[in-house]
Amino acid sequence: MLDRPLPSLAAIRAFEAAARLGSFTKAGHELGTSSASVSYHVRQLEAQLGVTLFRRHPHRVELTDGGSLIATEAGKAFAALRASFARAAELDEGRLSLTTLPTFGTSWLTPRLGLFRALHPDIRVELDVSEAAEDLTAGRFDIAIRNGDGSWPGLRTIALFPSLFMPLCVPELKAAAAGIDDPRAPLTVPLLGRPDWWSLWYRALGHEECPPPSRFGTSFSAEHLDVAAALAGHGVVIASPILFRAEIDSGRLVPAHDMVVPAGRSFWLTYPVSRQNSRKIGLFREWLCGEAAAARDAVREFFPRTFDATG
Repeated sequence: MLDRPLPSLAAIRAFEAAARLGSFTKAGHELGTSSASVSYHVRQLEAQLGVTLFRRHPHRVELTDGGSLIATEAGKAFAALRASFARAAELDEGRLSLTTLPTFGTSWLTPRLGLFRALHPDIRVELDVSEAAEDLTAGRFDIAIRNGDGSWPGLRTIALFPSLFMPLCVPELKAAAAGIDDPRAPLTVPLLGRPDWWSLWYRALGHEECPPPSRFGTSFSAEHLDVAAALAGHGVVIASPILFRAEIDSGRLVPAHDMVVPAGRSFWLTYPVSRQNSRKIGLFREWLCGEAAAARDAVREFFPRTFDATG
C-alpha cells in the first residue's frame, strides 16, 4: 500500500491511455498532446512508484507485469468515471430549471408549460418566479426570462416579444372610464398599475402632465396583482395586452382605450453561451419561440399600428 500521495491525475491519464492504446503517440493524439508529453508523465509516474511500467520498443510500448496490474485497475476506474459522467449528464438533461419575472411566469408562461411537458415528458420543468436577476453561471438555473435590452455579457439572448401596455378594465367599467384619455379629467374609477407607465401612456397621447396621485387606487408590487384587482372591478389597470391576452380574448377584460404603448424594452430568453448545445435548452428554446411568435401575431392582428411601429 502506498504511503505517499497519489500520483498526479495527468500522469495517471497518460499512463492509462498509453496502456490501452499500446503507443505513446496514439495516447498523445487522444489526449490532445504530444508523445513526448505522454512519455514524460509516464516516466514521472515510474519514478514516483519505483516501478517500470513499460518496456520501450522502437515503434510500440509493452506493459510490464506491474504495469499490466495497474493498467487493469486504472482502466476500471476510468470506465467507472466515464459511466458516472454519462449518468450525471443524462440526469441533468432530464431536469430543466428556469427563473422568470413574476408576472411573465404567473400569467403567461405557467398556463403554457403543460404543452411543453406534453411534447417532452422526459424533461421535468422546475419554475422559479423572482424579480432578482439570477446568476446563470452559478448552476442553479438553466434558463432565465428577463426584461430589458437583451445585452447581458456571457449570455445568449433571444427576443420573445416587446413590453407593451394599455388601459384594461372589466366590461362593466368601460363606460365609467370614457374620459380616461385626459389625465386631469375627473374619473369615478381609480387607476391601477405603475404610475410611470401611465405617464408614458399619457405622453403618447400628447399630454405632458401626469395623473395626480388622487386618481390612483391601491398600489401593488407586481403587474399580475394589479390585473387581479382590475378583474375584481377595482379600477382601470395599465397592463400588457400580450401577457393578458387570455383575459382579453375571454372578455373578462376589455381595452378602456385603444392606445397601446411600447415600454422600449422586451422579454428575452437567456442562457449561458456555454450551454447553447444542451438538448433540453434547445428543445425549450424551440418551443418557447413558437409560443412567443403566436403571441406576437395576435398583437399584430388586434393592434397592427402599434406593432408596425415597435417591430
